Amino acid sequence: MTSAPEVALEIVEQLRESSASVQSTIDEIPTIWVPLDRLATAADHLCRRATQPFSTLLDLTAIDERERIHREDQPAADFTLVYHLFSYERNQHLRLKVPLLGEYPSVPTTTGLWTAANWYEREVFDMFGITFDDHPELRRILMPPTWKGHPLRKEHPARATEIGLYEPTEADHDKEQEALRFNPEDWGMERQAENSDFLFLNLGPQHPGTHGVLRMALQLDGELIVDAIPDIGYHHRGAEKMAERQTWHTYIPYTDRIDYLSGVQNNFPYVLAVEKLAGIEVPDRAKTIRIMMAELFRIASHLVWYGTFAQDIGALSPVFFMFVDRERIFDIVEAICGGRMHPSWFRIGGVAHDLPHGWDRLMRSFLDYLPARLVEYDKVVMQNRIFRARTEGVGGYTRDQAIRWGITGPNLRACGVEWDFRRQQPYGGYEDFDFDVPTAREGDCYARALVRIEEIRQSLRIIRQCIDRMPEGPYKADHSLATPPPKAATMKDIETLIHHFVNVSWGPVIPHGEAFQGIEAPKGFTAYYLVSDGSTGSYRTRIRAPSFAHMQTVPWISRGVFVADLLAILGSIDFVLADVDR
Repeated sequence: MTSAPEVALEIVEQLRESSASVQSTIDEIPTIWVPLDRLATAADHLCRRATQPFSTLLDLTAIDERERIHREDQPAADFTLVYHLFSYERNQHLRLKVPLLGEYPSVPTTTGLWTAANWYEREVFDMFGITFDDHPELRRILMPPTWKGHPLRKEHPARATEIGLYEPTEADHDKEQEALRFNPEDWGMERQAENSDFLFLNLGPQHPGTHGVLRMALQLDGELIVDAIPDIGYHHRGAEKMAERQTWHTYIPYTDRIDYLSGVQNNFPYVLAVEKLAGIEVPDRAKTIRIMMAELFRIASHLVWYGTFAQDIGALSPVFFMFVDRERIFDIVEAICGGRMHPSWFRIGGVAHDLPHGWDRLMRSFLDYLPARLVEYDKVVMQNRIFRARTEGVGGYTRDQAIRWGITGPNLRACGVEWDFRRQQPYGGYEDFDFDVPTAREGDCYARALVRIEEIRQSLRIIRQCIDRMPEGPYKADHSLATPPPKAATMKDIETLIHHFVNVSWGPVIPHGEAFQGIEAPKGFTAYYLVSDGSTGSYRTRIRAPSFAHMQTVPWISRGVFVADLLAILGSIDFVLADVDR
């Protein structure tokens, strides 16, 4: 992979744009600044014309720069628009940044280039008040339509105690009720065709097939779906805003609640990003422990998906079998971490504590138990004629379509793309492990199931390697920003006592800078983009959640299918609403 400065300079030269500049970053991702009036040209070049183009928009977000202190060598800006792009041909990330001036700036839309930009631009508009000119449907996406203000702007309060008591009047109540009224035209739907009227149906927000608080507004012609519009945000809790009032350390438990089925997989990209900012090298034992627990939670997540997906199709027994298997995993997690579903166990520089006596016996027992169960599930679910009839040929997309939509993880590999960030861009020690990358070709509901089931077997393979080669040594880095001085040393001099007190009570002061770190999470590419202003907490935390990108594809792959097929599509995508809404 070409070095970041070389890539950035190469692209600036290709742009033939003298006003573009290169920023040096800690995470070594090529970072290019372009002025607002050159954004459209630069984006078009990167997406379509560049050698080995950056065809995937992995993420789009913004930074409110108005209170930031450390912005050395960066253009003047009140807000910064940040595009995280990816090229599969290059195996290369690229960060495109646009400085914006003014209280409520506007920029040109890029939805004509990257299909995935639609929802991302709506989110930036919702959270920051930045307008995207010519966007096909620029309206709020996570907040209610009546919400006042834009939550990720610095002047917006972070908690209820910062604002006065809310006492709605009767007029306020009527306004909120009116906002709930369903007007198809507001959603981009048409009420009728030339010769027939269509039925509008609400699926959710309380429905077992939506796997959480999700509303789907369906436009039907008989039982066929003419249009399907997801209505998200019911699970939005302001996870990114919360990071601005937490320390680097105390935010770790909040990460567990994003994809709440994947446990420590949520901690992984966050602590890796902080470690990049702080320059912390994690010891080998901690790396191996992390990988072992991350793969255990990958299995747990996939088992929940497997059972509930079968239930969506109409098979009731598998979900009970697989939840029993997940409880066996949680018994192991509890024995090692102390917690079960949300252990919050990874730490900056390593893990919370060393492995307990007997951990390997528990792990080996599970590795011996699960393979036979998977064979049984193949017979009950995957070879079931009804299951296959309901999933084969339904909700499919091609490789190129998946890349344009920003689809990652098992859903991308189901289209025949042999791409796994654990293999192509190893992180946290994965380069030392041997495993296969399962793929399928059809890109439909059944193919997505095949990939995930084989991934369970590959995770078992990785865990066995962790057990067999678990290195000796410390479970946490001996670094001043990760580990306080030993308690005994605090009694020898006042400086050590102060260091210990500050590190424990306030947490570490992370050097200013920014870092983007992603992992191959169970549901796809999960990443944290952290901006430090040289303080005890984050200036800006951005969570790139795969479920948000995947949910955006539902209308596109649902048009023309039956309502029953929509439930199969939703189940096969494997999303979590907290991952969508954050």
